[in-house]
Amino acid sequence: MNGSTKSRGAGSKPGKLRTASSDSGSASSAKGQNKGKGGGKWLEYAALATVPLVLVLGNSMLVPILPDMEKHMHISTFQASLVITLFSVAAGLIIPLSGYLSDRYSRKAVILISLAVYGIAGIGAGIAAVMNSYGFLIAARALQGIGAAGTSPIAMALVGDKYKDGAESEALGLIEASNGAGKVVSPIIGSLLALITWYMPLFAFPIFCAGSFFAMMFLIQEAPKDGKSEPLPLGQYVKDIGKLFKEKGRWLIGAFVSGSLGLFILFGVLFRLSDLLEKAPYRVDGVAKGGVLAIPLLFLVITAYVTGRKIKNNGKLMRALMLIGLAVMSASLAAAALWHRNIYLLIGFASLSSLGTGLLLPCLNTLITGAVDRQHRGMVTSLYSSLRFLGVAFGPPLFGWIAGYSDALLYGIVAGLSVCALLLIAFLVHPPEQAGDAAKAK
Repeated sequence: MNGSTKSRGAGSKPGKLRTASSDSGSASSAKGQNKGKGGGKWLEYAALATVPLVLVLGNSMLVPILPDMEKHMHISTFQASLVITLFSVAAGLIIPLSGYLSDRYSRKAVILISLAVYGIAGIGAGIAAVMNSYGFLIAARALQGIGAAGTSPIAMALVGDKYKDGAESEALGLIEASNGAGKVVSPIIGSLLALITWYMPLFAFPIFCAGSFFAMMFLIQEAPKDGKSEPLPLGQYVKDIGKLFKEKGRWLIGAFVSGSLGLFILFGVLFRLSDLLEKAPYRVDGVAKGGVLAIPLLFLVITAYVTGRKIKNNGKLMRALMLIGLAVMSASLAAAALWHRNIYLLIGFASLSSLGTGLLLPCLNTLITGAVDRQHRGMVTSLYSSLRFLGVAFGPPLFGWIAGYSDALLYGIVAGLSVCALLLIAFLVHPPEQAGDAAKAK
């Protein structure tokens, strides 16, 4: 693109799509940085993993306090739901802009500014709760969503810039595991903090933001840009993105949709399981319910972490694991359609489905971040993250609606969606033997 991208046509394979010119400086620098780092590398991984963790905490930690919010602020259930929805909408709208800014200027700067906005707006949300000002609360939450837009998606792009030779997939696997771990602990943390006072989670969140901010500031050094690479004019940048999707959109869009469907199914299933646990005859709520939901999420966390460590640049292994993961999801969800009345079996099927998701996502993350040059990577990872965000946002309400008709119908539909995702990967995504960074050097 813009003279540096070699056009390979619409049938290009992932891993052969990344360009050498704009990444060469960062690649050699990152290789030098990664050699002999030992524990320092894992400190960097841990710092990067705090970014998606904070993103998850900012929303999921508030879910347990929504009933208390309704009671103390004298608002309706719909108004309370907007505290979550407006955050998600604001983030979804701003994510592409954050991607562009990170491509043009600095990934680390965008992440730090976003974390600062995220945390400061969190303080504002806490003050609004104390003041009993719903309007102020909603405005603060929308501002938090704007801050959230520049966190996890840009961290993925930063990993693509910074790490090479298999370290990229390792870091991305840890980021995916951190995302899942955040889903495990955030409702539990929110419930425990609410024991102090109902609005305590709002004030606690900025502390997590501050921790991530300082970890990124002091532990992460951004890979230097190629000295020959100048920021592209906006018009040229837009043309390049259009050209990118014209040449490579067939497999990129297939990967985007598969990743979004994976998260849509994952969190939709967890939402339905959560709803069942609260009702008779189980009556499991609060921290205990969080512990049960942690079982399938633990399968996701462990599988995503191990997958990220093992795949390196092995394109054949990535493809095999993605297909196996989606096959496991399809089979476990089809089984759930038949035996969903047994809560123990349902937890087991949800865990197997989560394991399949843990095989899928690190492979997709590595292929997508490794498929484009540095000048456009932020936008591509942001668009991918936007679709993932929508998958998470729309999963619970749609699952609740379909479950109103039949759980068998619900699990049958999502089993069919898993099969569709499997077919997308099977027909559209064909990584070469050496994918991502290894192919880039050819």
